[in-house]
Amino acid sequence: MAKKRGKGIAAVWYSTGMSGGGDPSQVVVKMRPDGSVDVLIGSVDIGQGARTIVRQIAAQELGVPIEKVNVTAVDSDSSPLDTGTFASRVTHQTGNATILAAREARQVLFEVAGAQLGVAPDRLVAENDRIVVRDAPEQAIPIADVAGQATWADRKIIAGRGAYGWPVAEVDPDTGEGEPLHNMAYGSTVAEVEVDTDTGEVRVLKLVSAYDCGKAINPLLVEGQIDGGAAGGLGSALMEELHPYYPTLDHHPTGFFSYMIPTAKDLPELDAVVVEMGSRTGPYGAKGIGEMTANSQAPAIINAIHDAVGVWITDLPATSEKVLRALQGKPPRG
Repeated sequence: MAKKRGKGIAAVWYSTGMSGGGDPSQVVVKMRPDGSVDVLIGSVDIGQGARTIVRQIAAQELGVPIEKVNVTAVDSDSSPLDTGTFASRVTHQTGNATILAAREARQVLFEVAGAQLGVAPDRLVAENDRIVVRDAPEQAIPIADVAGQATWADRKIIAGRGAYGWPVAEVDPDTGEGEPLHNMAYGSTVAEVEVDTDTGEVRVLKLVSAYDCGKAINPLLVEGQIDGGAAGGLGSALMEELHPYYPTLDHHPTGFFSYMIPTAKDLPELDAVVVEMGSRTGPYGAKGIGEMTANSQAPAIINAIHDAVGVWITDLPATSEKVLRALQGKPPRG
């Protein structure tokens, strides 16, 4: 049995949000009489951590602990409009809308607190669950007291609205030139593989993936996204096959028991590298870091296979049969 090792690299770029313009997210932020905060969004969290990011942003802007921020359940009858959870857009679009909504609510908070403290609203900051006079930190009042004053005495709602979307991409009618992609993220993966030349089996030993997320609002979530993407990329590279003998449907998977995807047991050593290059448009400089994390593993693995045994696999996934037939100089079956 002969086993050979190789390394490969691949780089990708990926846009944040929909191209062409539009793509709005709307957010409403309101404060309760006890100083806790409700954030109403239309973005659905499908496991990527959108609710956590929104809570962090609202807490940052309003100066309250994250434990006091509640992101309400999404309901199309009552939630603000959102284009959808796709295109790696939620942190960028909904995050920006959350900032705008929280800052509008904060202005109401400052107006009420300014009257209580006897200072102009523009001299106030919100931090550590208090409203503080910027140049006189000994003058401060708990945010809960301000919220209570607004609700019960001043008959005001501490609330704000935020809406964010891309400007429509203008296109030159003569040349077709334009800027449909407004925010770009970049990434790369290095793969190390071992190929069994007797069986064609490919074993991935290590995947190192580095992605520019602009700004890691939640570094642990970013690392989890990169590791999860690495698992998905591994599946598309070596396992996931809808029609093994296309165009016929022979031996095609008929359900999740016969459609192969990686499990924790199949994963190699993973290394997630978070790169922060900043974005001109994203919340605190963040970019989209969703789908692109699964895009660079497959070409890196294919390049590593070529480095190991000198054959190119041009049809994913790179199954043992395809690799072995390539080593034997035979065309793929189909």
